[in-house]
Amino acid sequence: MLNDNRITKIVIVGGGTAGWMAAAALAQAVDLRRCTIALVESDEIGIIGVGEATIPTIHWFNRIAGIDEQQFMRETQATFKLGIEFPNWARPGHTYFHPFGRYGFANDGVSFQHRWLKARRGGLDDDFADYSLNTVAARAGKFEFPATDPRSLLSTLGYAYHFDAALYARFLRSRCEARGVERYEGRVGKIDQHAETGFITAVHTSRGESIGGDLFIDCTGFRGLLIEGALDTGFEDWSHWLPCDRALAVPSERIAAPVPYTRATAREAGWQWRIPLQHRTGNGYVFCSRLISDDEAASVLLKNLDGRALAAPRLIPFRTGRRAKAWNKNVVAIGLSSGFLEPLESTSIHLIQSGIAKLLSLFPTRDCDPYTVEQYNRVIREEIEGVRDFLLLHYHSTAGKSDPLWEQCRGMVLPDSLRYKEEHFARSGRIVLGSDELFKDSSWFAVLTGQGHRPRDYNPLIDSIDAGENLAYLRSIKENIKATAARMPEHTSFFEARRTA
Repeated sequence: MLNDNRITKIVIVGGGTAGWMAAAALAQAVDLRRCTIALVESDEIGIIGVGEATIPTIHWFNRIAGIDEQQFMRETQATFKLGIEFPNWARPGHTYFHPFGRYGFANDGVSFQHRWLKARRGGLDDDFADYSLNTVAARAGKFEFPATDPRSLLSTLGYAYHFDAALYARFLRSRCEARGVERYEGRVGKIDQHAETGFITAVHTSRGESIGGDLFIDCTGFRGLLIEGALDTGFEDWSHWLPCDRALAVPSERIAAPVPYTRATAREAGWQWRIPLQHRTGNGYVFCSRLISDDEAASVLLKNLDGRALAAPRLIPFRTGRRAKAWNKNVVAIGLSSGFLEPLESTSIHLIQSGIAKLLSLFPTRDCDPYTVEQYNRVIREEIEGVRDFLLLHYHSTAGKSDPLWEQCRGMVLPDSLRYKEEHFARSGRIVLGSDELFKDSSWFAVLTGQGHRPRDYNPLIDSIDAGENLAYLRSIKENIKATAARMPEHTSFFEARRTA
């Protein structure tokens, strides 16, 4: 019978952000009377993050998990995020901003960048950032929710969050357990597999418990306990493109009002992140161990904190790349177990929730049909390769930096997919993207322009607009953005008002 092939038990191995996000989404999606969910984790192992920065896709996850925004922000000490600032990337002393909202006004669409490019060729000398309400508001320490009315300039806004990863996992765990997700404490040791299919049938904990299931979600981080340890899936190494292989993470004292953006500052052997939370600041240094020692990297990190360090820096070794398959047999790897890209564009949480979303849309029967598995692996591969290319754009498009890391990255042979995008932009100012790519036109334009790419032309259809009229329009938008940002509430007062409401 048809129902005999339905999944009746899901086992999530590993907790932390990935494990409890998977549990929260699945607990909302499945009928828990017919399909139970168990999660196995060990308090001894802990989680990676000291602070998490997200991108606007986090709103999708919060909606499907039924999470109230005000409660989420209170429980996780969250702040709002309008984008990411990049000091010293394109060249020493230069800073640009990647905003999460649109440039110009809502009714301009992608043509706005071509309006600006036309004006620049006509002698306009200003910063493209002035045409982003997200950027102007972020730099002024302001925040407001996007408007739903497309006639309002506030409709161009987009936002995400900064939050404490440990508090987030705890928040999700309490919600999941209240809904009926069963948690098992202990390290996973022995793993049982079906003699003929190789499917995982059960995992055994250090406490002697055996947890069987039909579908297993591997959230064991870099170890990939099931996807790699049991199934020997294989790993595609991308360190020749992204040579950083370690991070040091440390929380620091909050000494000023949290700004509504993440900062990623380029250093000689990598880059340093700064994530402002309500109660403290998350910091880290992503670096290449061939070029700097752990002790030297720790010294650089601690010397560049805004406030007093609240702990010793914690070392996190990693290897950039992806599993040959994110889904193998009846195991789906979510989060770090599926692959790793450094958090330069705050994509770690997104890749977790994207893996979850794709699993929900391709939710299998117990036999895990090969076509379902292949489709999942195909779309996961395309997405992570797109994010990889976006990160590479930051690394190789630099000038005036003689450090070995930056010289190596400038001379790297790019993936064809990125080279094609860059050449298209150079020729015509156009951004050519696939329909399912994570980062859209405004993001690519912000980083291409920020990293120093200057196109030789623009869309010829813009020539139908008189040059003087175009310039007047741009000046009007710029002034409206400046005035709108000035009227927006201060970021700190905005989130504190919601926290106490």
